[in-house]
Amino acid sequence: MSINLTLGAIVVLLAGLVLNFRSSKERQENGEWSSGLQWSYLLCMVGVFGILSDFMSFTAVLLVFVVFTGIVWAIHKGRLKKSETGEDNAHFTDYMGGFFPIILVIFVLRSFIAEPFQIPSSSMRPGLVKGDFILVNKFSYGIRLPILNKVIIPVGNIARGDVVVFNYPLQPEMNYIKRIVGIPGDVVEYRDKVLTVNGEIISEKPNGNYQYADDTDPSMIHTLERFQTALNGKNFDVVKEAGQPSVSIAVLNKYTSEVMPESNYSLEKSGLENCEYAEDGNGFICKVPEGRYFAMGDNRDNSADSRYWGFVDDKLIVGKAFFVWMNFGELSRIGTSIQ
Repeated sequence: MSINLTLGAIVVLLAGLVLNFRSSKERQENGEWSSGLQWSYLLCMVGVFGILSDFMSFTAVLLVFVVFTGIVWAIHKGRLKKSETGEDNAHFTDYMGGFFPIILVIFVLRSFIAEPFQIPSSSMRPGLVKGDFILVNKFSYGIRLPILNKVIIPVGNIARGDVVVFNYPLQPEMNYIKRIVGIPGDVVEYRDKVLTVNGEIISEKPNGNYQYADDTDPSMIHTLERFQTALNGKNFDVVKEAGQPSVSIAVLNKYTSEVMPESNYSLEKSGLENCEYAEDGNGFICKVPEGRYFAMGDNRDNSADSRYWGFVDDKLIVGKAFFVWMNFGELSRIGTSIQ
């Protein structure tokens, strides 16, 4: 989380503490606690959540809140049983205990069923555009232990062609979305911008041009070649920029010599020793290790993917993207199925 957001969370927490100090601690005539007291606890929760998010993953923070509010809820229930009036007169446990069922439901849904995700860039165009809010099915590849992300109940396997959200290997607190083109044991080759998997050429059919405004400079318009293709029975389009190499050797060298060392991510962790690159950037060939996946963006020449930072470990998998539920800039995209 950025410094500004962290400072904002601290300010919210302090505001909650001040409001709590100044608020009435007596029940109102309607039996409720004062609105100031209720707002104070809500602000404190938001502030603490924001501060903890600077040190933990969102799932870890949710788990902390589940445990904390669960303990408060249990104390609250115990006081209700002992109370002759059937009320908990301790404002903290009476009010905060009510958050437990809500946070528990959110935690279960987000950890085991589905998780929302916003597309941050144009690397998956034309199928997914920046600003799309999507749902990620966390059940598709098995039930995983929260935080450890280890599969405890297998349900399905990651397949070639799946659009998958995963923790970025170099910064696990950040989520990436790419298409899986190689699974464990596969030999993936991308030469002259033609994808080959296990010796089989993945055919492409020209489908006109595709244009979009640059993510950082909207006045810059990218004009790309669009192709229809299919992988493992999944039909989708990819786009390519004329004149660009299959792999940018300059970008590759930057990752291996600068980005990875700065992230304390070794070449061994990346698995790039399983790849051979043409010196002129004409292509590469990789053998996918066990427990790893090779991922590429559909916007082939505008995607930082496995070509540059290596394979995706299974323990980093979040889930399978399947549905666009909102895009405030293009409402017509709502309801789009992800192929």
